[in-house]
This record gives sequence, C-alpha cells and structure tokens, in this order.
Amino acid sequence: MEVTIGNDSELIKLAQAIRYKVFTLEQQIPTELDFDGLDEESIHALVTEQGEPISTARLTAKKDGSSIMARVAVAEAYRRRGVASKVVQALIEYAENIGVKSIEIHAHGYLRNYYERFGFEFIKEVEIVGEHQLIEMWHQIVRTYKAPKSDSNPVEVLVQIG
Repeated sequence: MEVTIGNDSELIKLAQAIRYKVFTLEQQIPTELDFDGLDEESIHALVTEQGEPISTARLTAKKDGSSIMARVAVAEAYRRRGVASKVVQALIEYAENIGVKSIEIHAHGYLRNYYERFGFEFIKEVEIVGEHQLIEMWHQIVRTYKAPKSDSNPVEVLVQIG
C-alpha cells in the first residue's frame, strides 16, 4: 500500500471517486453535501493498492492554526484491514509538519473509540447526515522540544507546547 499526500487535480479526482462510492452510493449521503467546494483548498491523503485507489481523507488548514479532517473513506473491499488508519495517521503527521495546532473531525458516532486511539477527544454530538449521527472530536497537536545542555543549563529539558 502506498499513501500519497497532495492536492493536484488528478489526486482530487481519484479521492472524489472513492467518496462518491462510499458516501453517495453506500451511505445515501447527498452528493452536494460531500462536494462542498473545499477540495481544492485542502490537502488529500490517498491510499493505493497496486495502483488502485482504495482510501482517502482530506485536511483543511485554517489561518488560525486549526484544521478540519474530513471525508475519511475506504472502499468496501478494503475495510477492516487498517487502511483508514493509514490516511488518518498520514494527515495527522502532515498537520504536525506544517505547524497545525489542532484537528477537528465530525465522524460517525460509532467511530468514537477508533478516533480516540489517535488522540482525538469527544466534544459533542452534532448533526445527523443521511441517517448517520455525527460527533465532533478534537485533537490537540503537542510538540515536544528538547532544550540542549549548556554551561548555564547542565540538564536537558523537554518542553511540550500545544
């Protein structure tokens, strides 16, 4: 399996095709709710298996340092194989690398424990979309810096910022 991160038009097109199958055809979520106009300004993670797109998610970073992870989808034949974890982890790492402070996600309620394993915290139940109760979750990105030893500071100090 290979994970690609980017926002070029071809990658977005492949991500949208997976989302259409999962959200519109399987979950009966109206297409206009999925295609919300944010794809071009978002970063997408796409997992492929032998060249075939099988999973996607996107991250939309905001100017205030927060971000929203959304549109996590896995092709039916590849579920329960850890594929979603690859896109989620890839976007968390990407967010860390670009200096994002937090990630918000609106996920299906039954996925609460799943996202908690990545450090997300439950905030509240939110809207119902296509018969699916969504919950809001939040992940604060904590960065650890090591203050180097020096003559005036003989001990290494770990500082967590987040």
